[in-house]
Amino acid sequence: MHLITPQALLSGCSAGGLATLIHCDNFRELLPENATVKCLGDAGFFLNEKDIAGHRTIESFYQDVVHLQGIAKSLDRDCVARMEPSKVDVSDPHGNWLKCLLNIGNCNRSQIEVLEGYRNSLLKILSEFQQNKDGGLFINSCFVHCQTWMTETWHSSNSPRINGKTIAESVGDWYFNRKIAKQIDCPYPCNPTCYNIDFTRGR
Repeated sequence: MHLITPQALLSGCSAGGLATLIHCDNFRELLPENATVKCLGDAGFFLNEKDIAGHRTIESFYQDVVHLQGIAKSLDRDCVARMEPSKVDVSDPHGNWLKCLLNIGNCNRSQIEVLEGYRNSLLKILSEFQQNKDGGLFINSCFVHCQTWMTETWHSSNSPRINGKTIAESVGDWYFNRKIAKQIDCPYPCNPTCYNIDFTRGR
C-alpha cells in the first residue's frame, strides 16, 4: 500500500495575505507532522513606513488589527517581548497622487522615485528572509494588487515573468522544492511582461 503524504498550501491576498502570514504556524500545527505545509501571502506584506503624506498609517492599521482580532497570542513570542504587537513584522490629503495611484503611467519622475523608495524598503526588510532556504519570493515591478487570483497574472501566455518564470511556475518550484525560487524583478518600468492595471478603467 502506497501512503500519500498530505500537502497543504494556505494562501491569501492583501488583508488575506497578511492573515496567511500571521496564522501560518497555527495552520501547520493543525496538520500531521509529515505534511508538506507552506503559506503564500500575496500582497500581504505591509511596510511600517511613512505614507506619501508623511504619516504612519500602517502602524495605526496594525494596532487596529491586533486589537480587533486579538492576534497578539499568534505572533512570535520573542518579537512581542521586544516590541508592541502592532509593530511586529497612502494617504493623499491634497489629491496630488490620485492620478498616479490609479494608473502608474500618470506618475511623474518624483512620484516614481517615492514608489521605488518603498520597493527598496521592502527589499531591505526581506534581505534576511532571502537567506531562508525554505522561503520563496516573487517580487515583480508590476503595478497590480494581488496577482495569484487572476489567470492573466498567475499563469497565462501573457503573465508577468521574472527570468522567464511566471508566478505559478515559481510557486510550483518553491512548493515542491524543485529549485530555489527567489525571483526579484528590476525596478519599474524595466519588465516588458508586466500587467499594469489602470484603475480608472477597472483593469
